[in-house]
Amino acid sequence: MTSYLDKINNYIKSLDNDTLTVLQNISTDKKFKKGDLLLRQNEICGKSYLIITGIARKYYLNDGKEITTEIYFENDLAVSFDSYTLQQPSREFIEALTDVSVSITHYQAFQDAKTKYPKLLALDLMLAEYYGMGLENRLFQFHTMTATDRYLEILNKSPYIIQTISLTIIASYLGISLETLSRIRAKI
Repeated sequence: MTSYLDKINNYIKSLDNDTLTVLQNISTDKKFKKGDLLLRQNEICGKSYLIITGIARKYYLNDGKEITTEIYFENDLAVSFDSYTLQQPSREFIEALTDVSVSITHYQAFQDAKTKYPKLLALDLMLAEYYGMGLENRLFQFHTMTATDRYLEILNKSPYIIQTISLTIIASYLGISLETLSRIRAKI
């Protein structure tokens, strides 16, 4: 995944000045405080959030219980994919787990820019492919790795996660109970 992210970053760096200027003009930087919601359930996801610093998560409510489906780190694109793509109400929330800095791109501004700057079509496709690979990787992990292995993988990606994110959120993201996570942590 890192090599594909490098490919995207290299592609962006190779864009001509006009395309880069348009991309910069339709994006704005913003900071959110820990606990702020970037997206609420039933809102249309009209923006994509590139995480510059900090950690965010995507979750939904199931019988009043928060189920974390994604955790976003630096260089991740936080978006409710179906809501963003179809411009329909989101089933999910996106929440800042720490103070975060993001680069926000509005959906309609990006759509308009793609019609005038075809290189942005390729960028859009690359971002969708990256997102799809991330989801496929997550499914692969759930079907082939133990909960312990999934926990160790998230620790390798972001070792400071334990000091930053509640164990309840980590357990939910891993698809296990808090008690199971406690047992895993005791063994490590």
